[in-house]
Amino acid sequence: MAKKKEINPVITENRKANYDYFLSDFLEVGIVLTGTEIKSIRQSGTSLKDTFVSFRNGEAFLEGLHIAPYAFGNIFNHEPRRSRKLLMHKKEIKKYALEAQIAQMTVVPTKMYFVRGRVKVAIALGKGKKHYDKRETIKAREDDIAMQKAKRRGSDDHD
Repeated sequence: MAKKKEINPVITENRKANYDYFLSDFLEVGIVLTGTEIKSIRQSGTSLKDTFVSFRNGEAFLEGLHIAPYAFGNIFNHEPRRSRKLLMHKKEIKKYALEAQIAQMTVVPTKMYFVRGRVKVAIALGKGKKHYDKRETIKAREDDIAMQKAKRRGSDDHD
């Protein structure tokens, strides 16, 4: 009997990243968290809004990630917006840091999810979009929605 493919439950997504940036070079990385942070994430108390990756001393850190305080954390609770270290290979850190510095790109987290009980973060290199690029993105999305509606209307007529 074939083994079922495990579906990784997405904790949170950064939908605005796709709107604000042209994304490329996706990478899955680990993140260093404390016990109360994991418990809070499991209760879906996290947000990737306004987050980015910074590089200091040959290490990568996730800045601006909000993890709500754990309700039963008492004195061992964490700070909601502290810097959290990302687990990446040195070669990957150098590559992304160089791209961010030379090519004027931003390293943006796109989503957080579980893989075999561990939290992973998908990051990508992002080149900022201009205002007219954002309008084109909105127009393309609206055109796709209109085509889907037309297809549904067309298939309903033939039944």
